[in-house]
Amino acid sequence: MAVMDRVRTVAQHRTGSRAAKGSAGLGLLLALVATVVWSGSFVATRGMADSVPPVQAVFWRWIIAALAVAPFAGRQAWRQRALIRRHLGFIAVASLFGVALYNTLVHQAGLTTSASNMGMIMAASPVVMALYARLGGERLGVRRTFGLLLAAFGVLLLVGDGSLGFDFGAGDLWMLAAALSFATYSALLKRKPAELGGPAFLITTFVLGALMLAPAYAVSVTVQGGFELTAGTGGMLLYVGVMSSAVAFFAWNKAISLIGAARAGVVYYLQPVCVAGLGLLLLGERTGPAELLCMALILGGVSLGARR
Repeated sequence: MAVMDRVRTVAQHRTGSRAAKGSAGLGLLLALVATVVWSGSFVATRGMADSVPPVQAVFWRWIIAALAVAPFAGRQAWRQRALIRRHLGFIAVASLFGVALYNTLVHQAGLTTSASNMGMIMAASPVVMALYARLGGERLGVRRTFGLLLAAFGVLLLVGDGSLGFDFGAGDLWMLAAALSFATYSALLKRKPAELGGPAFLITTFVLGALMLAPAYAVSVTVQGGFELTAGTGGMLLYVGVMSSAVAFFAWNKAISLIGAARAGVVYYLQPVCVAGLGLLLLGERTGPAELLCMALILGGVSLGARR
């Protein structure tokens, strides 16, 4: 009987171990999907900079995102309306940092800095995510810490154009603020009530974020006037609304629930590499030897930091 119990225990341990590895793999994949999609959003944001005022772009982005997720999230949000009311304070704070504030800062940065700089500076946010995780008692481990530092060093060299000297412009400072806001949002996700469904949480943050932006949107339309809806601006708004908001945020939130903000944040270091690739394909931007070296450091750090 004791032998059978031992065999059963070993079998259960192996099953649990395989399930844990599967969850970790799925979490890393979802974090990668979100990172790649968000990389494209920097190109779209930069493309709209001269035609759509930042607040108006962000406001319509979240209206489109809410409509995109409504078919599969609206019913769950209605069923959990009492739960949403109970945790409305937490959801409002998450909406402020992850929806209203973060994306407005990104679009504001797009007025005065390049898409590549936006992607590179945003790669600094996992450092803050890891600090939040450490303050919360999470052990990062030697390998993950070294991977984090290695990737951070690559980002610093990339932003400093091959050196550790910095000359930030206004757009770069806006992006640093955006990176801090996004890292705060990602840390908050660890405190999301477990009983609150992911789709319900997502659509509620989108709607609250749009409501927070509504007064600023009204002021922007009054002072700056509206924008002309063309095929180009419409396509970019659809991309940032559906792909970068609905799809990427769902993937990112799920990734954090599976592997944690610090570990998902290391995958986020791939963003400058993705942005550089898109810049080459869409904008014709060339990548020199120094940039390739920095990307190698980032990829090496991601590879180490993504493992336990």
